[in-house]
Amino acid sequence: MTILNIPVFNNYTKSSLQWLVSILCERFGYGWHLEHDGHKFILSHTESDKIIVFDKLQKVFHQARSDFSCKQWQASSEGYFGPVEDVIPAPSEIDLPEPLIELNEKGATIHYDILGLTYWMLTRLEEVRRTDLDSHQRFPATSSHAYRHGYLERPIVDEWLNVLGQVIQRVWPSIELKQHEFSIKVSHDVDIPSRYAFQNLKGLIRTIGGDVLLRKDFISALKAPWIKLNSQHSIHPADPANTFDWLMKKSEENDLTSAFYFICGRTDASKDAKYDPEMPQIRALMREIHQRGHEIGLHPSYNTCSNPKEIAKEADRLRQICKEEGIQQREWGGRMHFLRWDQAITQKAWADAGMTYDSTLSYADRPGFRCGTCFEYPAFDIASNQQLSLRIRPLIAMDCTVIADRYLGLGSTDAAYAKFNELKYRCKQVGGVFTLLWHNSFFSCEKDFEIYISLINRN
Repeated sequence: MTILNIPVFNNYTKSSLQWLVSILCERFGYGWHLEHDGHKFILSHTESDKIIVFDKLQKVFHQARSDFSCKQWQASSEGYFGPVEDVIPAPSEIDLPEPLIELNEKGATIHYDILGLTYWMLTRLEEVRRTDLDSHQRFPATSSHAYRHGYLERPIVDEWLNVLGQVIQRVWPSIELKQHEFSIKVSHDVDIPSRYAFQNLKGLIRTIGGDVLLRKDFISALKAPWIKLNSQHSIHPADPANTFDWLMKKSEENDLTSAFYFICGRTDASKDAKYDPEMPQIRALMREIHQRGHEIGLHPSYNTCSNPKEIAKEADRLRQICKEEGIQQREWGGRMHFLRWDQAITQKAWADAGMTYDSTLSYADRPGFRCGTCFEYPAFDIASNQQLSLRIRPLIAMDCTVIADRYLGLGSTDAAYAKFNELKYRCKQVGGVFTLLWHNSFFSCEKDFEIYISLINRN
């Protein structure tokens, strides 16, 4: 692991404390106050003069590191409940005291830095200025502390906040904590809205060759020229990538809203889309999505993750097209192409571009809880030391991450479904949100359709 020198924040600022309070308020309800004296956190509530003290703060939660230990805590050994499993991972550079939680006449003392862990995981401080990146310049799961210590598929921030909630109920039994209900959010990156419509002659011939030699889809190969010819104004229904109507129908059957994220720029000719958002086929698609009550969002082009001006330009381009088509939305969100993300730059660029939320934060190479949570939360920029207007909507699983050979490689199988469903169930255990990315063009066989239908069912 290679790490550049970065600022080490030994003390929390007023802004970061206010941000942590906002996290607690979203999770538990309002009335919280948080103090930090350099050595401990003191959590209080307007309900009474009792307090919860966190007295074992860790400097490691202010560093871009993955090379430290992870302990384990058995919740039931002290009379608490683990919402996912009884034993909860506890990233820590020190041994955990026994007991970990002590109740007293003043309230309680927790000898684990739950709020420091929350800060470290949600700000993704671990990733800042790291150089152990993959071929797409992404921080990979395999470099993360979570993967190395086997808790990437655990929402550990949510688990520890659940434990904190149990302590809160013992210290302030009259407080009625906010309740959360499990939900599902589905989104679709529109990389390839049509297999044939936007191809030039050379590309069409190559794609037809792929139909025959790789996909063994002889019927589509025969239809390809006809489909392209009949996709001048809207994408023909027979196009294999045109699953939009089906996706919207399945969402509607499950009382879900599908979000479709469109590429609105071209910063890499080989990796970006072959369409322009102004094309009549794309405009027609956007109109249909909007008319049916679904969402349109942004999928910034490949080389934008470190280019705030380009992200803003592409966001403005999308909003202008939508304005021309009479499309109005309460919020504008999206996801980075290839999940490319520079924690020091990208989230602030999204906020500065006037976007409402981003749903990039999952790893491409492994599914799970990159941020340690399946709850949406306000972004905090450690470089400028400010809470941003942007919301972070963590992505839990992407289709190709689980199925494709280049990543987890489970294929279109029962094993793939089981992996997706396990992550979905863990979101359900903590009352969070299972956020699923499934590309409109990632349906290669009947099993893919079956997996998707099962996953978007709330049961």
